[in-house]
Amino acid sequence: MYFQQQDFRSPKASIRSNIIRVSGIGKVFVQPNQAEITLGISTEDSQLEKAQREIAEAIEKIKNGINSIGISDDQIRTINYSIYPQYDYIDGKQTFRGYKAEHTLLITIRDLERAGLVVDTAVKNGANIVTGIHFSVEHPSQYEQQALSYAVIDSFQKAEAIAKTLGVRLNHTPIAVNEINPQRGEPIPLHTTAFVKSEATTSIQPGVMEIRSQISAEYHFF
Repeated sequence: MYFQQQDFRSPKASIRSNIIRVSGIGKVFVQPNQAEITLGISTEDSQLEKAQREIAEAIEKIKNGINSIGISDDQIRTINYSIYPQYDYIDGKQTFRGYKAEHTLLITIRDLERAGLVVDTAVKNGANIVTGIHFSVEHPSQYEQQALSYAVIDSFQKAEAIAKTLGVRLNHTPIAVNEINPQRGEPIPLHTTAFVKSEATTSIQPGVMEIRSQISAEYHFF
């Protein structure tokens, strides 16, 4: 927060100098309604063609397994496909070991209760890479705008408290408002995702999401 005292140099200057500068923070807590699951397969073989064939067959089996529980192809997309040589280093010498192939999928679901089932099904069908599960809000803009409104209210309350303490009157309309580091993509996880293994399926609790906005504002006092 910042308070600037009147300098009495000129009417125009005094308008600009009678300023209280504050920041405001707004928060909105929402339940996530979308999950992105990253998983896939990694394999190694001394022959390039064999590594390619193995990874293709393995990823097809994983996709078929996921399809069998109601996940459509438009919810599945490849985010990484790579094949590269592997070497061992013994006594400072490089020795070719073979090729490593990786194929990673991103699976998007809106029924969050099925996240554990998707992971278990993929692993059952050969997936040996499970990078993680990311929860988000599908259309965050309405919550971002709400958080922004709360940030403006917060800034006014701070400026009003300062004005009352100083014994001056505050113009309720800010003369300047700037958003600080706007967060327009993913909301911030408030609680860490929990993975609980049971006999039936992996239980995953997405927790609560926090969407935050921060502003700086200037208010004129007289």
